[in-house]
Amino acid sequence: MSRIVVTTIGSLGDLHPKIAIATQLRQRGHDIVFATHKEYQDKIEALGFEFHRMRPDNTALNNPEEMALMMDLKTGTEYVIKNWVCASLRETYSDLMASTQDADLIITGEGVLAARLVAEKRGIPWVFSVLQPASFMSNHDPSVLPVFTFLSKRRGLGSLTNRVILRLSEVMSKSWVEPVHQLRQELGLPPLTGNPLLKDKYSPYLVLALFSEVFAKPQPDWPSNTVNAGFAFFDGSDAKAELPSEVQTFLDAGEPPIVFTLGSAAVMAPGRFYQESIETTQRLNRRAVLLMGTNTLPETLPNNILALRYLPYAHIFPHACVIVHQGGVGTTAQALRAGVPTLVMPYSHDQPDNAARVERLGTSQTIARKQYSATRVAKQLGEILSDASYAAKAADIGERIRGEDGVAIACDAIEKLMLEISSCGGESPFSLD
Repeated sequence: MSRIVVTTIGSLGDLHPKIAIATQLRQRGHDIVFATHKEYQDKIEALGFEFHRMRPDNTALNNPEEMALMMDLKTGTEYVIKNWVCASLRETYSDLMASTQDADLIITGEGVLAARLVAEKRGIPWVFSVLQPASFMSNHDPSVLPVFTFLSKRRGLGSLTNRVILRLSEVMSKSWVEPVHQLRQELGLPPLTGNPLLKDKYSPYLVLALFSEVFAKPQPDWPSNTVNAGFAFFDGSDAKAELPSEVQTFLDAGEPPIVFTLGSAAVMAPGRFYQESIETTQRLNRRAVLLMGTNTLPETLPNNILALRYLPYAHIFPHACVIVHQGGVGTTAQALRAGVPTLVMPYSHDQPDNAARVERLGTSQTIARKQYSATRVAKQLGEILSDASYAAKAADIGERIRGEDGVAIACDAIEKLMLEISSCGGESPFSLD
């Protein structure tokens, strides 16, 4: 069978869908190699995959100051691209060249700008995966961009306004990716006609939209070779496994709790999220579970609050009455699958758009980070808990998403591509619009 290199950078929300797909491809007989941050080596090797370190290292996972810069609403995306992705572009290219020796296919996603260069230089077909609708920057389905969050309530402004916003995005980010154009020239690769962050980032072989059509429907201006597979779920455990006894005892002791979490990245820069959440819980006289990552757990808490470092979302989310989170697409997907309403406090990147989408579905409300106070949160959670339509719509959407199999559809598309490439003598059977 084929040797496939899977590469990704970023948080566990970026890694886990790749693990889900890699696991099934391995079950189908393919040889899988992971090229990603050294911080994920133990996790990848524990799952039995071959691991290759690919720089940049994800030092922000242990550096709250750096994570705060990455997650800034206005400047976070620029910081990530300029000071992290492109600053390490040559190292990423070198590491990925080493790990793709004898590879038949590369599967990559947002941020690994060197993957396309490696694929073209080696003559290897590649698959581009999209985890969140905002990445498509569709004129037909406008996304909420971090620098234009005020437009989230003004989707009806028309296509001209949307095109202006997209054009502004291209102009703003043009200088960020100049290292990509420079390295392409040095490698003797043909110049790109567009921005490698926007319209010129897609593979001519296959584009996988790894989110449910319930969350965002396919649009006419997506690449024509896009397969809308659905969410690819993986949380590192058997979803049917038993909860820790401490957690089960807490759940059995009363009504379903509110679950507060900041995912795997924003949790490194929580601000006052957990303090305000604890006070909110007391104001509402509700029960709560706090998932706090590596943050210091409170020494004392009332009996109605349980603080933990981590629990697989597939285990705890279905037991919640409402989930308060940061809006990362992985956390958003797990909440949708659990069929539980949410309150989303987005940081940056795709999170404002994800928050707006679940709000439009009728399963959620949104609160800005600067407004996250116990008074405001208690008010909005009270509205969600008292209005039965939130829970009803969430339950319906959860049932629909649980009936999907994004991993199988994605793997089918990958194997179909490889078969078609083989029959075409290695050339792409697709073309981009």
